[in-house]
Amino acid sequence: MSIPAIKTWFITGTSRGFGREWAIAALERGDNVAATARDIASLDDLAAKYGDAILPIRLDVTDRDADFAAVKQAYEHFGRLDVVVNNAGYGQFGMVEEISEREIRAQLETNLLGALWVTQAALPYLREQHSGHILQVSSIGGISAFMNTGAYHASKWALEGMSQSVAQEVAVFGVKVTLIEPSGYSTDWAGSSAKRATPLPAYEHVRQQAVEARSQRFTTYGDPSATRDAILQLVDSPKPPLRLFLGEAPFGIAAADYESRLASWREWQPVAAAAQGRAE
Repeated sequence: MSIPAIKTWFITGTSRGFGREWAIAALERGDNVAATARDIASLDDLAAKYGDAILPIRLDVTDRDADFAAVKQAYEHFGRLDVVVNNAGYGQFGMVEEISEREIRAQLETNLLGALWVTQAALPYLREQHSGHILQVSSIGGISAFMNTGAYHASKWALEGMSQSVAQEVAVFGVKVTLIEPSGYSTDWAGSSAKRATPLPAYEHVRQQAVEARSQRFTTYGDPSATRDAILQLVDSPKPPLRLFLGEAPFGIAAADYESRLASWREWQPVAAAAQGRAE
């Protein structure tokens, strides 16, 4: 089945940040967008400007049944799905010892399981079309890890592994998957949308180290609107990458991290090989 010139997008978390920017990018060039948010009043201005091209859908991605219903509604309304963007998520701050059971469950329910449910809901339509592109919004924190955000890393590293698997599983159906790995951007990720664990006094000096390290990693924060062209180029590419950094910092962080891992693995390879043993 040929891919139409006008694409239909399904984007979670469009009330602000990347989700809103990418919805605007798609709408401005004439595409259709099913835009989900927990509060669809935040989409009133886009609905007034773009009319029938946008379908606002109220959605909490942690509700699996609601995810399937929202994807079905979008497909039936527009007649197809071309780009599915799992963007909804938030940052949970806190040292690993500080994270409560409620906090880690909520982080995984939103950042990981929400993306899983939407992906499962969309795949039958994409497989039937033999086309489509799933964008999973991960982070540089999905391939590296820093202090005070262990729960967030747990959710994004899991998203990375799941998405790499599904990319292999659905390639035969003509469906593509890309993990988006942004740097630090002015998206309010660390502001009002973030959650913070109850601090333990023992970690106060470590917390200060984490703040200082973050300021060194991200000396400037990117403009979310500057990512629009990159995302449009990505979804229009006949051979998109499995992973795409956004911003200047991620490449250097990833390169240093992976070089360190390779050096350590090489150093300890004799121990690893000796542990192979020989089955009788």
